[in-house]
Amino acid sequence: MNVQTSGFEPAPIPDLGNAPIPAKAYYDPEWFELERQAIFLRTWFPAGHVCELPEPGSFIRREFEFARASLLISRGKDGEIRAFHNVCTHRGTQLTDETEGKRNTFSCRYHMWTFGNDGNLLSAPDFEKFGLEKKDCALPRVACEVHGGLIFINFDKAPKQSLVEFLGPLAEGMSHLPCAHATNFSEYVYEIDANWKLTYDNFQENYHLRFIHPNTGKATFSAANPFGYPAAQELHDPHRTQTIWTNPDSASQMTATQMLGFGMGAKALLRGDVPENPFNRAYFAVFPSFFMLGSTGNNFSHTVYPIGPEKSRGVIRIYWINDDQTPGTRYAREFTLAVTRDVHSEDVAVIQAGQRGLASGALEHIYFQEQEVLCRHLYMMVAKAVEEYKVEQGLT
Repeated sequence: MNVQTSGFEPAPIPDLGNAPIPAKAYYDPEWFELERQAIFLRTWFPAGHVCELPEPGSFIRREFEFARASLLISRGKDGEIRAFHNVCTHRGTQLTDETEGKRNTFSCRYHMWTFGNDGNLLSAPDFEKFGLEKKDCALPRVACEVHGGLIFINFDKAPKQSLVEFLGPLAEGMSHLPCAHATNFSEYVYEIDANWKLTYDNFQENYHLRFIHPNTGKATFSAANPFGYPAAQELHDPHRTQTIWTNPDSASQMTATQMLGFGMGAKALLRGDVPENPFNRAYFAVFPSFFMLGSTGNNFSHTVYPIGPEKSRGVIRIYWINDDQTPGTRYAREFTLAVTRDVHSEDVAVIQAGQRGLASGALEHIYFQEQEVLCRHLYMMVAKAVEEYKVEQGLT
């Protein structure tokens, strides 16, 4: 991908036409159900990071409303990371309410069926009376693979592609990001009354920056690029990338607090422990709703989890290498998350206002201009997946 970082010489924008987009795709329950079946239940989806499972016995619990599932993701004695449904195979009781922890076994509180962190059934009271084999009572597995430090899951019982095959041309770049070496992260979680695509699209285009972020977005504005448009936008079906452009003179526009926050810890954020990163200004958008910025000093990821046709949850993370080693490092990391949250807070109201407007049914279509090509591409990839699913299921 294009990793241009200086000046503003934008690459040609991919031409996907200018056809209007059906507004119903952003609020209709029937369309959302098709997306759920065609995409979210059969696509690799981020679930965490390896630093959350530092040693054998470590586990995290993740809730996926779109799959109506609770998952346990654990590191076994052999070091392998596995994912299971958080459901006892006796009568379905969820095994734990803990969000994270360390344990070698999971016991159901109802009848004390006990499972190892490899998912196998270890013991059950009076098990001989069931007429079953323990090997047939293991926790239901969910496909789970790791790339670039990120843990992905797939609810398809037989995924058609491995994770690396799915990531395609993005896989190589993602393996070079600081996230691949991270040992901890800062996190901000939010819920929003908006469709997952409408929410995600806000972070795929810079058309709104001058109106919604006139002050916090100053680093992207200059006389050469007054609207803060990206230097390049590329399509890698079903994914996409762009090269973020930053004003080389942005330091002169910073407030004293910004100078302190970014200047004090800029070189200390990762303490020089990250390998050279040729994708420092790259934006990796992984279908359907995950993206990551490759910046060494702000390795930022954002996942939008669909909850319903008009409700979503976002998880924003900034990945770090090593613990805070100086007060300056701690300050810079906290400041970076605070700035990220402040910028995001400027978006929430307008995204929700858009959802209310679309859900009113007043519009049959919405429109994207050429600088919103990544938004158009996402819709096209969603529509393609839905149409293929409908053909496969005989729904057309």
